[in-house]
Formats: sequence, structure tokens, C-alpha cells
Amino acid sequence: MKYVEIDNHKMHIFTVGDESRPKLVLMSGSGTVAPVYDFKILYEKLLADYRIIVIEKFGYGYSDLYEGPCDIDSVIAYEREALEKAGEKGPFILMPHSMSGLEAIRWKQKYPDEVTAIIGLDMAVPGVYLHWKQEEIDRRIHFMRRMRRLNDRGLLFWYPLSKRGLNRDEIRQQRILRKRNAMNPCFENEAKAILENAKIVDQAGRVDCPILMFVSDGRQVSDGWIGHEREFAARMKAETVHLNCGHYIHYYESERISREIKAFVNRINKMQSRGGKSC
Repeated sequence: MKYVEIDNHKMHIFTVGDESRPKLVLMSGSGTVAPVYDFKILYEKLLADYRIIVIEKFGYGYSDLYEGPCDIDSVIAYEREALEKAGEKGPFILMPHSMSGLEAIRWKQKYPDEVTAIIGLDMAVPGVYLHWKQEEIDRRIHFMRRMRRLNDRGLLFWYPLSKRGLNRDEIRQQRILRKRNAMNPCFENEAKAILENAKIVDQAGRVDCPILMFVSDGRQVSDGWIGHEREFAARMKAETVHLNCGHYIHYYESERISREIKAFVNRINKMQSRGGKSC
């Protein structure tokens, strides 16, 4: 395992694959207790062609339960510092799931030269959270606190975990991380900051890079999700692939997603090679 020290706390960065290949940075959604295992069913299908990097933020996976600042720019600063200390140099293709869509968009807004493209795995866009308003945020934080109390008592038996692509030891590790991480205060602090973060990203305007958005059937997310995805895609001139499956799309459609990713990156490379560049 590869750990780096950020603010005197450990952050886990998982890396695998040829360093000379295009670098895919997988960024987890809120509440994913073990990103390195959660994404495995997808990234194992991409290993032959890409350098795979999974960021486990504070409170996620094997990283420390450190309640650092959760404003969007501080989160990105942590992620960038972690990659640099792990020896990973850009440019990167960011692959956010759910809430981390805001982080990927903001990363491109602030540091455009570091991001070649964004591939959204049913990624959230600012309009999703701006539509919620504070009442919905408060309701979800209350739910998190109730679930955390159950987890502290060993009574949280339900939690979205997938065994797809995992061996016996990885399944065991994932369960251990669920017990440690489920509904931890880092997740709650992210929720408290989400509305302001969405406003910052929204007000900063469009991003100028190739974007591929995989979109779920919308049933496991908030009302209006697909509408906000379509609106954002239209403004950003993003490519979209609609999938008839739940929010954790990489669980259900990893084969198709991996094929679409390879085709998308090949198109980018061909387009950029005509200008003398490659991702």
C-alpha cells in the first residue's frame, strides 16, 4: 500500500499499471467505504491500457479518519498534494463517481493543464445539489447520524457493498473498512459543505475539455437527476451514455463502460495527435 502524509495524517493512494500509459484517476462518491475495492470490477478491465490511480480521501478506505476542511478548493488541494507526493504527475483523466463530480469539474476549472478529460461515472453536477436546498441537506445529515449510531453499536447490517471482482481476502477487508468508515464524521462534514461547494463550481462557469458522462437510470438518486445531467452535458458539449442500471454503474455495466472509455480516450488521442499532443 502507498501512503502519503497530508496535514500530518495518512492518505492512501492506490496505483497500478504502466506509468507511461494515460493516467485514469478514480474518485469515489460520498459514503463509499472502500474505493479501492469498490472500483476494482471496472479498473481491472482497463489495466492493460492505462495507469490506474484511486484516491482514498480522508475518511475513505485505508486513509485516516481526519476531519480536515471540506470546502471544494481544500479537498482538491489535498488530492493534488497526495498525487504529487505519490510520484504521480499529470496530466490526468479524472473519473469521478457521484459527488466527486464537483471535485473533477473544479479541478479542471482551477488547474486546466492538469486535466486532459473528465469521464463521469454517474457523476453529480452542481444543479443536483442546488436543487436540493438546505432542507434536503439537513435531512440527509440527520439520516447519517442515525446510521452512524447504529454502526457504532454493530447494528448497521445494510450498506452498499459489492463483492464483484473481489477475492476472499478483499471481501474481508472491505467489511472491516465498512465497520470503521460507514457514516463517519468525514462524510457528514462533506455533506455540510456540499451546497456551498456546488455554488462555487456553478458560478465558475463551464470547463473546456472532452467530457464523457455515463448516466444511470436515475432511480437510486434524487429527483431530477437525469434532467440535471442532460442540462450540464448540453452546456459542456459532453458525450453521454445512458445506462439502464443503478447509481453504482460500474457494478452493473463495467464491460460496456470499459469499452466506451477506451474508444473515448482513443478519439482524444487521435484528435490531440493532430496537434502534436497526446493524453
